[in-house]
Amino acid sequence: MRLFWRRGKDTDHVSAGEAAAAAAGPGRALPEPDPASAAFFDVDNTMMRGASIYYFARGLAARKLFTMRDLAMFAWGQAAFRLRGTENAEHISTAREAALAFVAGQKVSDLEALSEEIYDEVMADRIWHGTRGLALQHLDAGRRVWLVTATPVEVARVIAHRLGLTGALGTVAETRDGVYTGRLVGNLLHGEAKAEAIRALAQREGLDLSRCHAYSDSINDLPMLTSVGHPNAVNPDSDLRAHAKQHGWPIHDFRTGRKVTMVALPAAAGAGALAGGVAAGIALRKHYRS
Repeated sequence: MRLFWRRGKDTDHVSAGEAAAAAAGPGRALPEPDPASAAFFDVDNTMMRGASIYYFARGLAARKLFTMRDLAMFAWGQAAFRLRGTENAEHISTAREAALAFVAGQKVSDLEALSEEIYDEVMADRIWHGTRGLALQHLDAGRRVWLVTATPVEVARVIAHRLGLTGALGTVAETRDGVYTGRLVGNLLHGEAKAEAIRALAQREGLDLSRCHAYSDSINDLPMLTSVGHPNAVNPDSDLRAHAKQHGWPIHDFRTGRKVTMVALPAAAGAGALAGGVAAGIALRKHYRS
């Protein structure tokens, strides 16, 4: 309903705040929370263009915690591994011990603060607005939204916080007395481990996975996608696109054209690329330093 203030003396006693409130109209009703439903989003090339662990390492390199030469070898290793297009237990095992070697000896509190800075500097502009829009739609519908990623959980939590999401599941680094040891707790959060994490969270939070949604770009995340009732493909690789079409899953593609030119490192094709990249980078570093 439009309200018109009477001319004359009455308007002299109406404050700007009162007038604005009267003209605002009724507010939109908030949705009822759905405590049994949630949405899970992969990060690399699903929520963000490129590999978040690479951007994190780049930020550390800018602060002299990781040399630019190491960063270049890290990038080369990921790119070479991606071109080979293979993934095996040896690379995953190598990554288990090596993925966070570059933060060994750093305080957890320092890395958490750096994660905030690095997100603002090199990650914020690489968020897919379309994917974030999907996440916000779930929040608007009263569902909780979680990121699920092989990226270190400290970094994943920052991304979730900055995007206004519920929280994040990520790879957990071992710490002692508030300092990183450079080793991981368990394996990288990859493949079946993502599905395991979702099931554990569902048990803790009382979620009905048949009512939940999941989003990823990679066929490597098939265990996560098939663990929920509503799987979705986002910017999918060719294998996931074919699988999604075959099973009638929604496909969301926010890339401008089928081939996206990346200024930085191309998105890693799953934790195998991370593992191969780190392994190759460390091997090269040892070679050049020997």
